Order: sequence, then structure tokens, then C-alpha cells
Amino acid sequence: MSKWKVSHISAGLTAVTVGYSSSVVIIIDVARKAGASDGMVVSWLLALGLGMGITCIVFSWLSKLPVVTAWSTPGAAFLLTSIGDYALSEAIGAFVICALLSFITAQSRSLLRQISRIPPAISSALLAGILLPICLAIFTDVNEAPHLVALFIAIYLIGSRLFPRYLMLLLLVMSVSISLFMSSSNDVFASSSHATMLSTETAPGASSVFTSIFTLPAPIWVTPSFSLSAAIGLAFPLFLITTLSQNLPGIAIHHAHGYTPDHKPILSGIAIVQALLAPFGGFTFNLAAITAALCMGEQADSEKSQRYKAAIAAGVAYLFMGLLASVVVALFVSMPSIIIHLLAGLALLATLQGAVVRAMEVEHHRAPALLTMLCTASGFSLFSMTSAVWGLGLGLLLLYVQKKPISA
Repeated sequence: MSKWKVSHISAGLTAVTVGYSSSVVIIIDVARKAGASDGMVVSWLLALGLGMGITCIVFSWLSKLPVVTAWSTPGAAFLLTSIGDYALSEAIGAFVICALLSFITAQSRSLLRQISRIPPAISSALLAGILLPICLAIFTDVNEAPHLVALFIAIYLIGSRLFPRYLMLLLLVMSVSISLFMSSSNDVFASSSHATMLSTETAPGASSVFTSIFTLPAPIWVTPSFSLSAAIGLAFPLFLITTLSQNLPGIAIHHAHGYTPDHKPILSGIAIVQALLAPFGGFTFNLAAITAALCMGEQADSEKSQRYKAAIAAGVAYLFMGLLASVVVALFVSMPSIIIHLLAGLALLATLQGAVVRAMEVEHHRAPALLTMLCTASGFSLFSMTSAVWGLGLGLLLLYVQKKPISA
């Protein structure tokens, strides 16, 4: 048996770093919009870290192939715009239903093929519509803090050219540093004016989390409740977005690197883990795509058969990040909204660009794709169905109408 190499560890750590730095702030914002307390936010990150770590390690070890899992960043972006319309228990119930749908889909290759038949233009437009409001938020605070917005955009432009792999990590470190500076400045001002302004009653978030920053995170159970509106408005779109934007590309990444695992037990196992961890905040687990490629290339190991160790290293790093959930939340929970807007928007900008390009590639799909994107981006909810559901339905309907011949 070959020895472990530094390249295995570095590739795994890079994959986890890229995954966390690009979207952890979105996950925390989703949890807070869902109505989660600070302790529950910690529980969410603990559940996600444990789920991703366990699935990476177990499936990579059993198959001896690099199997990297992740949370669904597009799914989180969707939840960010929709989850506030539902009670926390309903959202947890929707996560369980999403896991059930994923498990059913994994049992049927024909069903997976049927889902994959949704035109890429429509699925990309759906994703673009979800991401558009988040990316537009980059510029919503220009009048309030023009210099801060300019600084982030300048770093993004320079970093995209000179150090694209480490760009999001730099922006993440910069965001935390600026937030801590702003927080300390506010603390000084508040203490000089009136010490009671910092009481737990007025600022429970930062106080309670920073007090327990070095304690091990504790899982918090939220009993799921099930409703038709949450199933239609949250569970189904989350399942569809995760399948189209994560699991299918994840399968393609495996094939592109010459790996042909049996994805049925892998996807089934991931769905089971999601169902078990959903009450603790594990909203989605799926095959990774971009970060998975970091563990499948030459940089992980020149010997293809040994690259699974990089995925195992990623799993160990995920477990470690889960155990550091209290520290992660302490760094982000009191982050000003302007920083969250900038970091989340810039992190998803490349994804939005790719989605828009794919949505507009095929000329006769452009009108349905545009309708899907605009409807989804509008953010309305009608008859218990979110704009993402309406956008997908309208886009497919227009596509069908365009294909129907006009009788003379």
C-alpha cells in the first residue's frame, strides 16, 4: 500500500478551503433567516462538517476512488431568498423531503436521466435567477460605504487576474478583519456612551457566541414539521437545483477524470446522511464539482489510483471544520450586512456568469431562459410556490409552446 503524501493533504485542504471561503457566510445567513438561534447556527455548521466529512471518508475508502462531497451552494443561495417565508420547523421538514427525493432519484437511473433532460439553458437560467439578487446586492450599499465597496471590487478585479485560486480566501480574511475592526470600534463607542448597550438582552448574538468561542459545538435538534407549501416552495426546488447544479456535474467530473464508480450507492448514502442530519441543520449534501476536481488531478497524486487519499484528507478537514463551528460562527455572526452582501455576491459572481452564458448559448432557448431567469429573480411567492418554481414552469411551458407547430 502506497504511503500518504503531502500532496494528498494539500489537495484535500485546498478543496475544503475553497468550499468554505466561497459560501460559509451564505450558510450562516440562511440559518439566521430561517430563525435559527446562535446555538442552532453552530449546530448547522457542525452537522454540515460532520456529514461532508463522513461521506468523503467512507465512500472514498470503500470505493478507493476520490469521492468529494459538499453542501449545495446554489441550493443555499436559493434558500437565502426563500426560507424566510417559512417557519424553522417547516424548513427542516423540507430538508428531510429533499433528502427523500434525492434517495428516490438515486434508485432509478431512468429518473436521473429524465431530470438531466431538462435543457441546460433552462436549468442554468434558474440558477442565474437565484444568484442575480445576491450578486446585485454587491452594489446596494454604494451610497452608504462607497470606499468599502470600491476596495472589495478592486481586490476582486486584481485577484481574478493575479491569484484566482486564493482570491476568495483573501476576501474572506479581509472580511473577517474589517468586521472585527468595525466591531471593536463600535464596542469602544458603546462603552464610552453607556455600558448597558452591550448587555445580552440587546446584543445576544455576538456576546453569547464569543463567550463560548472555544467550546465544542453541540448539535441542536429541531423537530421537523411537514407542509405542502414548504414541500412545493422549498423542498422540490432545493432538490432540483442540487441535482442539476451539483450531483449531475459531480458525476460528469468523475467521468472526465476517468473514474466510473457506481453512483447509486454513493448518492443513496449521501441522501440518507442528509435525512439523518437535517434536523440538526444539514440542509443538503451532494457530490462536489469544482472542489472535487482539486482532488482528482495531477496535483493530488501522479498515480491515479492513489488520489482517493486526497478526498479522505478533505473529509478529515471537513470534520475538523465541523468541530470548529463555534469559532467559525463567532467570526461571522456579527459581520455587518454590507460585508455579507459584498462577500456573498463576489463569491457567486463567477457562478452567475457561467449560468448566464449557458442560458443564452442556444438561440431558440434564449426567450424561455430569459423568462425563467427574470421570474426566478423577482422573488415572489404565489399559491405557496416560490418564484423559482414558477420560473422553471414558465420557461418549460414557453419552450414547449415554441416547439409546437402552428397549424394553418
